[in-house]
Amino acid sequence: MAFHLSSFAASAGICLLLALAVALLLVVLYIMGVVASFAVLCVKEYARRAQDRPPLIGTMFRQLKNFDRIFDEHVQYALVHRTSRLVYPGHSDLFTSDPAVIEHVLKTNFSKYSKGDFNIGIVKDLFGDGIFATDGEKWKHQRKLASHEFSTRVLREFSSVLFRTSASKLAYKISLAAASGTTINMQDLLMKTTMDSIFKVGFGFELNTLSGSDESSIQFSNAFDEANSLVYHRYVDLFWQLKRYFNIGSEAKLRRNIQIINDFVMKLIHQKREQMNGQDDKAREDILSRFIIASKKDPETMNDHYLRDIVLNFLIAGKDTTANTLSWLFYMLCKNPIVQNKVALEIKDSVEGAKGHNSMEIFTSSLNEGVIDNMHYLHATISETLRLYPAVPVDNKMADEDDLLPNGYRVIKGDGINYMIYAMGRMTYLWGEDAEEFRPERWLVNGVFQQESPYKFVSFNAGPRVCLGKEFAYRQMKILAATLIHFFRFKLADESKDPTYKTMFTLHIDNGLHLYAYPRST
Repeated sequence: MAFHLSSFAASAGICLLLALAVALLLVVLYIMGVVASFAVLCVKEYARRAQDRPPLIGTMFRQLKNFDRIFDEHVQYALVHRTSRLVYPGHSDLFTSDPAVIEHVLKTNFSKYSKGDFNIGIVKDLFGDGIFATDGEKWKHQRKLASHEFSTRVLREFSSVLFRTSASKLAYKISLAAASGTTINMQDLLMKTTMDSIFKVGFGFELNTLSGSDESSIQFSNAFDEANSLVYHRYVDLFWQLKRYFNIGSEAKLRRNIQIINDFVMKLIHQKREQMNGQDDKAREDILSRFIIASKKDPETMNDHYLRDIVLNFLIAGKDTTANTLSWLFYMLCKNPIVQNKVALEIKDSVEGAKGHNSMEIFTSSLNEGVIDNMHYLHATISETLRLYPAVPVDNKMADEDDLLPNGYRVIKGDGINYMIYAMGRMTYLWGEDAEEFRPERWLVNGVFQQESPYKFVSFNAGPRVCLGKEFAYRQMKILAATLIHFFRFKLADESKDPTYKTMFTLHIDNGLHLYAYPRST
């Protein structure tokens, strides 16, 4: 008996060693294959520096080296060449700050460019087949449904009421910190506020993340933010697919976060289906209900997994972009107190009787559409923030066929095209010699806000894929900002230290934005 057990153990040990040897061999072959194909492409690209191709400025290793400050690295590209090129494994990536090129890609020759297999492969684990990560019929279908929803008066009125309520809640929370003289993490408060808002407007659920009473939603939000960063890192990680296969390192961490995300969102979808069970399909206030109604016509395609992708794509659009923009706005207002006072004065002048509004609820209730639309300087200040700190600092496409850009450079099928939104805001050839200055007045003519070309100011994308929620976002940001600036004066907790961003899909302030709030005389 002992002999048989020892023989079995020896056989099991040999099998395990063989399995490990095979796995190690596969890893070595994979790495050799990736490195070899990358090396061959690099040699070929450097050997034939054709005049009709954008200037070659390096490989993806340049991006890896500067990953933590990647968007400032883009500034260096744009200062030297308006359009340039890096070599990636299997293809070249073009980087441009040229509005004519951007208009060509996003509008004129829209049909020749898509998200592409390379980009979709990187983001699919997190964003799936959602509107920001897909092309073709799925994109058109989601776009059509979302476009109808954003155009309805029901959503506009419902969301405005909610934004005013959220602003009042946030102002009250800040008033407690102001009274006690403690610092606030403005970005964290804004993230919680916008998450509560998008879940109510978009999905019809009360989360109460701002109050801290919903631990599961906070855990979900943290998992979503970390997954955002981990997925973005794949762009400079040659071996992320290998790590995903073996579930190790950053990919193991990503998988855990995605599981938390999936569990939370699937529970939400099931709850929503139960709420709607047996009810008629009349017009509803939230976006998820509309997609669930549409899913009844095509249940195989629009299953719960597809709805999960839609939810997460709307979440990053409605939570991260707005909260991050407002965070950078308050940072810039602290750095420019004269601008902060000008905004406060405009708010006081725009709201009838604002001088006597000590009640946050009464003040926010007065922020109707007409009042908000009249705040041109606040609108300009938010736009100036977006110019320098765009919510999405870089966006990309891939060429589905050969093409010729307006600047004469040739694009080869499979090339990536990156438009460097963060870098563009800092270019003197686009914005003048004061490009790096924070000057809201550049957006005003005789006190009235003037929009720039969407191909120069690409913060809301442009062409057929222009952001559907642009006006929705401005309305939310103006209501929140107007309320907070009317009641408080803000100052950086540490004026000697400037915030830095965390490299991810959205321009997130690393470690938050810590401020002091002081009651403003109203």
